[in-house]
Amino acid sequence: MKYLLVLSAALLAITVSGAGAGGALQAGAEIENAGGEVIGFAKFTEDATGIVHVNVHAKGLSPGLHGIHIHTVGACAPTFLAAGGHHNPLGHQHGLDNPNGAHAGDLPNLTVNEKGVGHLNATTDRATLSAGPTTVFDADGSVLIIHAMPDDQVTDPTGNSGARVACGVIEAK
Repeated sequence: MKYLLVLSAALLAITVSGAGAGGALQAGAEIENAGGEVIGFAKFTEDATGIVHVNVHAKGLSPGLHGIHIHTVGACAPTFLAAGGHHNPLGHQHGLDNPNGAHAGDLPNLTVNEKGVGHLNATTDRATLSAGPTTVFDADGSVLIIHAMPDDQVTDPTGNSGARVACGVIEAK
């Protein structure tokens, strides 16, 4: 019994130390283009209800909509292909509009204005920062990938979102 109490106290200390202001878990990513230039950032905050708030700002992109996803491997280099496929630990099909979806890493499209500046403010209950089957902090980590074209939100496995144009490794804050 004493062992269980010590273990519980240690787990509580670890959990609290990883929490940000107000007890929320936080993570971030510095987003780079294919040339290695930092073009933006992403912030992730998991609130007390398990909802992850995603805030992305990027520049130097072509105007219009761009697919944006959490990918399954926490590596961008040497090419963005190192990031693997979409974060999908539960084996769903792709797309927020797919009746058999969505992947845990599926997000709404990133909107880029005529000056090449993109913003995304979204929430997801499919991926988590906390421990569990859908965490982005599994054994090999995760990244955020911005694609060249819009995500059609139904076509499995990628939403026809095209080439990978930017990448950022998601790191706990």
